[in-house]
Formats: sequence, structure tokens, C-alpha cells
Amino acid sequence: MRKLSWLFLLMIFVGTFTVSAQKSIIYTHELKDFNKAISLFNDNQFASAQIIFEKVKLETTNEEIKSDCSYYDASCAIRLNQANADVLMEKFVEDYPTSAKSNQAFIEVAHYYFEQGNYPQALKWFEKVDESQLTYKERDKFNFQKGYAFFNSKNKKEATTYFNKVVNSSEYGSQAKYYLGFIAYEGDDYKEATKYFDAVSGEEKYKEKLSYYQADMNFKLGNFQKAIDLGQKAMSKSNALEKSELNKIIGESYFNLKQYDKAIPYLADYKGKKGRWNNTDFYQLGYAYYKQNDFENAISQFNKIINGKDFVAQNAYYHLGQSYLNLDQKQQALNAFKNASEMTFDASIQEDASLNYAKLSYEIGNSYQTVPQVLLDFIKKYPNNASRPVVEKLLIDSYISSKNYKEALVLLEKNRGPENKLAYQKVTFYRGLELYADRNYQEAAKMFKKSIDGQIDADFTARATFWKAETEYVQDDYNNALLSYKQFVNGPRASSASEYKNSNYNIAYTYFKLKEYDQAATYFQNQIDKVKDDKVRLNDSYLRLGDCRFVSSKYWPAMEAYNKVIESKGVDADYAYYQKAICYGFVSKNDTKIEELNSFLQMYPKSSYRDDAMYELANTYVAANKQDLALKTFDRLIGEYKNGSYTAKSILRQGLIYYNSDKSEQALTKFKKVVADFPKTPEALEAVSTARLIYVDGGRVNEYATWVRTLDFVAVTDADLDNDSYESALKQFEQNNNRQAISGFSAYISSFPRGIHSLQANFYLAQTYFSEGQKDKSVANYQYVISEPRSEFTEQSLARLSQVLLDNNQKDKAIPVLIRLENESDFPQNKVFAQSNLMKCYYDKKDYGNSVIYADKVLSNPKTDDNVRSDAQIIIARSAMQTGDEAKARAGYAKVLTIAKGELAAEALYYDAYFKNKDSKYEASNVTIQKLAKNYSSYRFYGSKGLILMAKNFYGLKDSFQATYILENVIKNFTDFSDVVAEAQNELDRIKAEESKTNSSITN
Repeated sequence: MRKLSWLFLLMIFVGTFTVSAQKSIIYTHELKDFNKAISLFNDNQFASAQIIFEKVKLETTNEEIKSDCSYYDASCAIRLNQANADVLMEKFVEDYPTSAKSNQAFIEVAHYYFEQGNYPQALKWFEKVDESQLTYKERDKFNFQKGYAFFNSKNKKEATTYFNKVVNSSEYGSQAKYYLGFIAYEGDDYKEATKYFDAVSGEEKYKEKLSYYQADMNFKLGNFQKAIDLGQKAMSKSNALEKSELNKIIGESYFNLKQYDKAIPYLADYKGKKGRWNNTDFYQLGYAYYKQNDFENAISQFNKIINGKDFVAQNAYYHLGQSYLNLDQKQQALNAFKNASEMTFDASIQEDASLNYAKLSYEIGNSYQTVPQVLLDFIKKYPNNASRPVVEKLLIDSYISSKNYKEALVLLEKNRGPENKLAYQKVTFYRGLELYADRNYQEAAKMFKKSIDGQIDADFTARATFWKAETEYVQDDYNNALLSYKQFVNGPRASSASEYKNSNYNIAYTYFKLKEYDQAATYFQNQIDKVKDDKVRLNDSYLRLGDCRFVSSKYWPAMEAYNKVIESKGVDADYAYYQKAICYGFVSKNDTKIEELNSFLQMYPKSSYRDDAMYELANTYVAANKQDLALKTFDRLIGEYKNGSYTAKSILRQGLIYYNSDKSEQALTKFKKVVADFPKTPEALEAVSTARLIYVDGGRVNEYATWVRTLDFVAVTDADLDNDSYESALKQFEQNNNRQAISGFSAYISSFPRGIHSLQANFYLAQTYFSEGQKDKSVANYQYVISEPRSEFTEQSLARLSQVLLDNNQKDKAIPVLIRLENESDFPQNKVFAQSNLMKCYYDKKDYGNSVIYADKVLSNPKTDDNVRSDAQIIIARSAMQTGDEAKARAGYAKVLTIAKGELAAEALYYDAYFKNKDSKYEASNVTIQKLAKNYSSYRFYGSKGLILMAKNFYGLKDSFQATYILENVIKNFTDFSDVVAEAQNELDRIKAEESKTNSSITN
């Protein structure tokens, strides 16, 4: 039994030995491959090593070798930057949590990522490390690298914690101190920063950087000279970015030491943050130039400060204003002071800026506010300012100098104290002149009366009296006008007034309108005797003197006056020649009259009096019993003026010549032509009446009755009733009983719509409605008159009807009436009225071609007054702008500028500035805009447009502050003009977009 057991044990031993030997062989083979992989890993041949590690891992059953292979496989993957490396390492730790290599895995991966500069990944693995398992040396490396990783991740608190752990390390201590110093520097803890920087200052590798940081710290600590010394020392060892910052540190240090001449080159060489300066940068360099009296360079820096809303900006704008003042650039200075005065960061700067703004507003004008308002605002805000008495004096003067009489009047009405009485008298006078120029005569008269009532300045009292007379005259109030003119000339200061020169002329015309011709003649003669240099009035005075003598039957004196006009060969020479010819008839010299009328027709072929002359000549031939010549002359008149005012009369006169010569059939032919072509006219009625005599004398009554029944305006049976009804209404009309006349004419037209007197009744009814102010009711009656053939009432009906339609803004209906008036008028003033209003109507309809045609007609008429000529020039200029013909617009506005007043003058000045801007004459354009602001500030639309132009001019002159500031104020102060605000906003956006490329303070 023991033998068997021994054998059994021996067999087990042999079996065991055999298995063990087999395992040993396999293990030795695996160990050989594993060691080979380790060797490759240590030689950094990670790809080859990884293949073997993965092979051994698959083949071995040894858990320890399998664990090590997983570790090294993951390590190779990390070093090969394989996408699944972190997963492999995580799996290693998960699969072998008790492995001695787990902590080593974390630390090695962390060190690897650190060396690669991938600090976020390094931190991820550092966080997994168990610091307690690290050796002392490993712990220092771990703490420094983890601290640096936190530093690069901007986690300065954690970085400080880990750097402090190695601050005394022989290997990492210097680096830790440097970074701790930098962290303290960035946190503005300069004492702590200095401690650490000083600790490493002896080490060569830190010297270059430390000089820069120490310069900056000393600057921030107020040690400006030391900052300068350190900065200059660091300059040569610094890169471009650091040199830029050092220039700023040195320049600003010199600035703070008030060594501005030394500061300038350094401040100028600063490149800004990311290539862009902020407002403080511009201010410091600008102020340094300012302190050196280099005002142009100061301005170039200050005006780059845009959107500034702080103490620096207020200071900059104030000194910008002072710089402009020193260069006598007052408009620019005004804008700068205005900006500084609206900021509240420094009260003393604000007050002084406000004072300068107020003074400059008075001196050069102000487009943003009225000058009086600016001055009043200053007095109200700073009642104790030492300059208050000066400003109060400027306030009074500003009412006149600003020419903003409308706004000034509003202020003066609220401040009617004794100290403002003189200003009130002047302002009401000048406001009256503005209203007069705008043809608002009723309001102008009120202003002149207020000025007269003031009685402070005798000169203004005299002038206001004269212009009160002018307003009364243009409103047809001739009796009061005459009284006012007389009060003016008899006043104590009349002779010193500019208006006195032509006072005789004005009085003469007033007597002329009152039909007191002898008195008118006396004053026209006074004008002739006393004023020789005014050729226009001299010529007109002779003409009206002739008319006065003519009306008074003093024909020889009349002819003497007319001869003076003829000799001048000027305006109205044709009229004078015609009147002179007529005079010969009244002094029984018909032969001379005939000669003169024939001469007139040869000398003045285009005269508007040509038809009058022919008609008068024909009648004179009749009076001289030269019937053939009379008939031929009437034929000539009818041929040249087929629808003229004398056509019906001429045919009637021919019929009467034949009748008186017993040529009945020729007479009947003419009478019937008058009736057929001009029914219902007085000539037609006379033709019917005379034809009746021919028929009765020839015993042809039935033939007459048959003919008359074909005429709808001749009622044989109702003729007496017709006549009685008409005569009754006419009598009321002639006695100026307008209400009864309206009732009578209306009843007549209702009873006899086609009556004998229907033409006259409709005309007189329309006239009565018009004079009573019931103009709309007159339209139908005037239309009736003009729808009938030409008569003596046609022209006046056309004139009155067109006036009513224009007053009612019915331009489309007015145009055809005006065209007829232009073509059919005998009176020159009606032709001018028609042409000037056609010009305006076509312009309002945007028919610029026709508006210009009529404007040219108006300008070619020598009798057109200045106001209408001004309207014509402006129409030409505006039409040219609308059609893109800027060359013609430029010429048109230039002409307007020479004659325009009020709003038209403001418009012309604006376009003068506009075209100068187009020519890049920016300074000249600004001079014109300043004139617009000073003299026409009450016309806010053109003032606001002018400011936009001014902004463009300043930007063209490289002055971005002025440009943006002006545009911002247009947007703020002119909200009532939405199109202007939109234009200003677009221009402001454009400028800001451009300026933002160099100024980091600007945001859009």
C-alpha cells in the first residue's frame, strides 16, 4: 500500500513537472516579446511597440502581463495621438483598478499633454493623479506643471495655489516666482508683483520681459520718471507690440509730468490696441500739441474723438474749441464749445464753454437755435457769471444782427420791459419788411404799426411810416396810403431815410390811383426834378406825367412828356408814341395824327398797342372823310387780329360806313357778320338795330322779322321787359348797391337766360360777387362770359376767373384759362400775370419743361417786377435740379441770389454752398453756409440742409469731429423735417463706419 502511494505521488510529481515545464516555456516566450515591446517603447517606437503589446495581451493568460500590456498600449495610443487613446487609458484603469501603474498612467499622460501644450487635456489628467503616491521630485514637477496649466487656462487663483507649492523649489522656484509676479501684475497688485519680479531679476532669461512690466507698474504707481527710464531701457529688447505699449507708457508719463514736447513723439508712435486708438489716446496727443501752441495738429487729434461721453471728451472738445479760436475758425469753434457745454462732467468747463458758445453764436450766427435764445439760456443758467452784462448787451443786438425776427419777436413779446423797447421797435420793423417781401401785406401792416407805436428811435418811426403806406397802397387803400406817405415826408427824420429819395414818386402814383391827376402831375414833376440818376423811375414819371396831362386835356404838355419817353427808347416808348399820336387828334391836327399813327405801325410792329393804333387810324380816316382808307385799315386790323378786341367793332364800323354811303347791301352783309360771329355783344345789338333801319327804309320788314327770329338773344315781344329788368339791375350796380345788384342781375339771368343783355348781366354779376368776397359764386358767370365770342368783357373775365381758380388751388382748371388770357390780353399786366402763374402751375404739376418755357417768357418781359423775376429764376433753377441739369441750375440760382429776399434768398444761398461743395471748395462752401446761418436762420429747412452740407465739407477737410457733431445735432434738433433727418443719419452712419477703422471708441 505504501509502495502504491509512493508510485502515485511520483506520477503526480512527474505530471506536475511536465506541465510546469510547458508553462515555463510559454511564459519565457511571452516575456521575451513583452520585453522587446518595452525596449521599443523606451526607444519612442510607439507604433511598433503597440502592435507587440496588443499581440502579447491577446496571447497571454498572465493577468499581470495583460495589465501591463493594457497600460503600455494606452500609453502608445496617447503618444501616437490616436482618437481612442483616452478611452484606452480609462479602460486600463477600469479593468485594473489595483494596478500599481494606474497613478503612473495618469501622471505620464498629464505630462505628455503638458509637453504638447494641450493644457486643458493636461489638467484633465492631472486631476486624476493621487499626489500622495508621488515622490518628492515628481511632486514638484506635478505642482509646477499643474499650476502652469491653470495659468494658461486663465484660472489664476488655482495657478497661484500650485505655484506657491514650488516657490522654494531649486528646479521650479524661479519660474514659479516669475509667474506669480505676472499674476500679481495683471491683478494690479504691484507690491506683490515687484517682490516676485525682484526675486528673479538677476536671471538673464527674465530681464527682457521684466523691464517692460516694471516700466508699466511704475507708471501705474505714479513713478513716472522711473517708468520712463525703465521703458526706454526695455525698448531695444522688445517686440513690435511691446514697443507700441512702451511708447504709450513713456509718452503718457511725460504727459503726466507736463513735459509735453517730450511726450509727443512717444504718444504719436503708439499703435493702439489691435491697431486702433481710443478717445483718451487722441486726447492726450491733441492736448500735448495744444500746450505747444501747435493748434493745427491739436485739432487733427481732438476731432477724431467721436461719440465721447465722459470727462476726457468734454475736456477735449473744450480745448478743440480753443484751438479753433486761435486759428480764427469760428464756426468749428462754435460746434466744439456747444458740445462741451452740453456735458456735465466738469461744471467749470461747461460754464466757460457755454459762454464761448453764446458769444460765437452772436458773432457768426447759429443754425441750431436762434441767437437770442442761446444768449437768454446762458443768462438764465449762469445768472452770476462775470460776463453777464456783456451777454445782455449782445442779446439786445442779436435781435437785429441774427435777422431771425420771427423768433426774436416771440421772445420780445414775453419780455416787454423798458430795456427792450428799442429792440422791439427795430424787430417789428424788420419783421414787417420780411412779411412784405413774402406778400403778406396785412400782417406786415400790423408790424409797421407796432414799430410806429414804439416811438423810441425816430429813424425807425419814419421808415415804418413809409412802409405802412406801401402796404396800404398794394392793398388798394389809397386814401390811407396817401395820408401815411404825407406823414412820412413831413416827419423830422424823413430826409435821412433811404426811402425818402422816391417819396414824390410814391405820392404821385397814389394821387394817380385816386384819379386826382393834377396833384399826381405835380408830384411826378417833383420826382423828375429831384431824382435824375434813377432812369427807370425817371422814364416812368415822364410817362405818367404825360397821362395826367392827357386826362386833364392838356395835350401839348402831355406831348412834351411823351417825347421824353420816346427819346429814351426804353420801356413804354411805344405807348408814349401812340399816346402822342392820339393827342394830335385832340388839338385838331388829324393829318399829323394820321402820319404819326402810320409811323407808329412801322416803328413798333410787335407793340401790344398795334391793334389800338390801327383802330384809331381807321376811325380818324372816317373823320377825315377818307372812307376807302378807313375800310382798308379796318380790313387790315381784322386780318391781323381775327379774334381781337377790336374785330367786332371794326366790322360794325365798316357796316356803318357803307350805311352812311347808302350802300345798304354791303352794310347788311357786315351787320349780319357781326351778329353771326359775335352774338350777344353790344356790337351785335347795334348791328341788329341799324340793320332794322335798312330793312324798314327798304320796305322789307317781313324779311327783317324772319331774320331776327333766328337770333336767340333778340326777343321781339319781350324786348321792353328785358331792357327794363336789365336797366334796373345796372342802376344798382352803378350806385355800388352790391346786394341789390346781385339780386337784380340774378333775377334778370333767371328770367332772360338768352336775353339781349345776358352777356353784360353775367359779367356784372360776376364782378359784384368778386368785390363782395363771394369769389366762388362768380365762377359760373365768368365762365359764361368767356364761353361767348370775344367782347370787351372777355379779358377781365379771364383774369378774374383764373385768379379765383388759383386761389382755390384748382390749377388744372386754371391753366386753360391762363393760356387764353396770355393769348388774348391787350393789357401787358394781364399777360405777365398769365405767364407768371402758368410758370408756377406747370412747376407744381412737375411739368418742368413748360415751367421753364414760361419762366423764360417772364424774364424776357422788361415790365416784370423783381418779385416775379425772382420767382421765374427760382423756377428755372428748381426745374433744372429736378431734371438733373445742374449746370443750368447753378446759373439759375446765381441769378436768384442777386435779386431774392427772404426764403428765396435762403434757398439760393444753400445751393450756392451746394455747388461749391460739389466743386470740392469746402471752405468757400462753409463761408456761404455761415452767411445763411447768420442772415436767414428763421428759414429752418434750408438751415438744416445747410448744416448737412457743412458736415460734408468738414469731412472733406478731414475734420471728422465737426462732421459727426453737426450731423448728430441735425438729427436731434430738426425732427420736424424727416427727410433732412434721414439724410443726416445716412451721412453720419457712413462717416462712423469709415472712422471706426482707426478709433476703437466708435461703435455703429
